[in-house]
Amino acid sequence: MILLGIFFDYLKLKQKLLIINNQFTNSNIWKNINFVTQLSKKKSYIENILLTLDIINQEIIDIDELITIAINTNDNNILHDSIQILYNIKHKIDKLEFQKFFVKKNDNKNCFIDIQAGSGGIESQDWAQMIMRMYLKWAEKKKFKTYIIKQSLGEKIGIKSATIKIMGNYVFGWLRTENGIHRLVRKSPFNSYGRRHTSFCSTFIYPETNNNSNIIIKPDDLRIDVYRSSGAGGQHVNRTESAVRITHIPTGIVTQCQNNRSQHKNKYQAIKQIEKKLYELDFKNKNIAKKKIEDSKLNISWSYQIRSYILDNARIKDIRTGIETNNIQSVLNGNIDIFIKASLKIGL
Repeated sequence: MILLGIFFDYLKLKQKLLIINNQFTNSNIWKNINFVTQLSKKKSYIENILLTLDIINQEIIDIDELITIAINTNDNNILHDSIQILYNIKHKIDKLEFQKFFVKKNDNKNCFIDIQAGSGGIESQDWAQMIMRMYLKWAEKKKFKTYIIKQSLGEKIGIKSATIKIMGNYVFGWLRTENGIHRLVRKSPFNSYGRRHTSFCSTFIYPETNNNSNIIIKPDDLRIDVYRSSGAGGQHVNRTESAVRITHIPTGIVTQCQNNRSQHKNKYQAIKQIEKKLYELDFKNKNIAKKKIEDSKLNISWSYQIRSYILDNARIKDIRTGIETNNIQSVLNGNIDIFIKASLKIGL
């Protein structure tokens, strides 16, 4: 436990947990629900690490005794079982080690993903929907909650753009390196000649803010319009003016929401999106690296590509890390940790 404890700052984590528990005894903190929510997530995160370290420590003690028995009795079966247990222990340690990369300010936050189809009509719009599905599948595998805030449907198929929210422990930490351009090369399913076609889609990831942010939205700065939500028709179409569009007059930022039947809920979601967009604007102005990524959204083409998906050659390559895989379907079904982990490890 000594080496593990030093590497994972066991005693320091114990001290942090003690401080957090003391904070919960202060009745004043309950006036700020967002702060309590973030503090609870941090508490749960630290408790899980400490519990895992305790379990690993006990498993190491047990395996040491088991290997001693195997050697003394010359029992190959016990030795084989011991080796398998050691692999399991290593896997747990590797997972803990990876969590040490989540050290940036907003890593513990929920996040939003803006998805934008590039030029190219239905080809790029279909690709944008495939990318959205990939991230939703990734979140599902992680048991994170997802919510489609808004989406603009394509002309015939796919989406022109979408914003999704992903909620869970350290979601932004997981996804913060996924900003950039996704390039698709395939034989077009929409062309009768099956010609090769290149499509682009951009993703921009930003953290969820809370009421402790310095962003203040003045009611006089908002123009609120209501309208009837659109739908496919039939009894489920909302015939009341429940859809909401909000314009932030000083910046020209516009958000809209029509996912709920309640105008009040749609208004709340749209205002929250205004807040997120203002945070994004502020974040862009303060951070040069993120500004370059945001600027790349204005020209969805060859600039700032993060990944190429060559379907007819069965090859996906991460441009930044050099990681490649031939398992295209697995990646499009959400298995993208191979790319995320590599990008975090090199400090992107």
